[in-house]
Amino acid sequence: MKLSTSRTALLTQLQTVSRVASTHTAVQALSGTQIQATAGSAELRATDLEVGLRVLLEAEVERDGTAVLPARLLLDVARVLPADAVTLELRPTEQDVEIRSGSATFHIRTLRAEDFPPLPEPDREAVVAVPASAFVETVQVVARAASRDETRPVLTGILVSASGQELRMVATDSYRLSVKRTQLEAPLEGSFEANVPARALQELVRLAQQAPTDRLAVGVGANQVVVEADGAVLSSRLIDGQFPNFQQLLPDAFEHELRVAGDELTEVVRRISLLAQKNAPLRLAFAEGEVTVSAQTPDVGEAREKLPIPFQGEPFEIGFNPDFLRDGLESVTGDLVLKLINPLRPGLIESADDSGFLYLIMPIRLNV
Repeated sequence: MKLSTSRTALLTQLQTVSRVASTHTAVQALSGTQIQATAGSAELRATDLEVGLRVLLEAEVERDGTAVLPARLLLDVARVLPADAVTLELRPTEQDVEIRSGSATFHIRTLRAEDFPPLPEPDREAVVAVPASAFVETVQVVARAASRDETRPVLTGILVSASGQELRMVATDSYRLSVKRTQLEAPLEGSFEANVPARALQELVRLAQQAPTDRLAVGVGANQVVVEADGAVLSSRLIDGQFPNFQQLLPDAFEHELRVAGDELTEVVRRISLLAQKNAPLRLAFAEGEVTVSAQTPDVGEAREKLPIPFQGEPFEIGFNPDFLRDGLESVTGDLVLKLINPLRPGLIESADDSGFLYLIMPIRLNV
């Protein structure tokens, strides 16, 4: 393997692909970046067996071949190369890759290429083309509600459904539930449903933002999803297990439905949350025509702020996890509808403009 490229191109693509390389593994090759040069083109690849990523590298290939180098070290070297012209050459006898740039020469020992697993190829006959902007925006709205608790792996994913003119994503960590339905401008040619690891979808968001594209080609198989975006290919295993039926989690009716200026309530919650530390709840006390948002942390301090709100009925106070409440509020643009039952039942945040977003959040029992 021998190829020539620019430092700019190499660094840009290494920064993208190295995020997927494993940082804790007994198989050294999984901590590496695979450089593959074939038929006049070059690719950089990385995987941790859950998520895999392939990106194109603009290069002049002089000799075909494959090498796997430590991802972190290769990225660090690319950052400090003294010239823009870079040559990489595999030296099989020495079991290293020689990197030359300007007056600098590096020799980096290769990792076992045979231990680097093959990445799935996209099945171009079984893909659904989805508008990239709609997909990215939908992921960004719901991803924060996905669980990070690996003991319940089914909740670490985002349930992605696409059919007709609707794209829907659902995420929950059992304390809150986020649902976003996005209406598409044109019907999809095909459909799919899959529970995809939230981490994989967040990586796809970064990929789409770095290399803007109009369409994502999504292919869902029996146990994996492959997404192609402007030449880059991200693959991920799917999560086994039954995703919760989110429709059954939604209350049938609510006692109070309050239309609120979302920006105002969000700003109040952000301010008062600063004093909700050490697992202290954020308190919302509703009274005629107003809500008082307050927080108190022993040995730290307390804060409160009132906000006009169209509340009518018997006063009551409900508590929420401040971070979870803020996540839900920040997912809404413009006015929102806050739906409540009582201090022990979940609350619901919906976008007032019927944009297809809802966020269910469990309350925290308050000590009077």
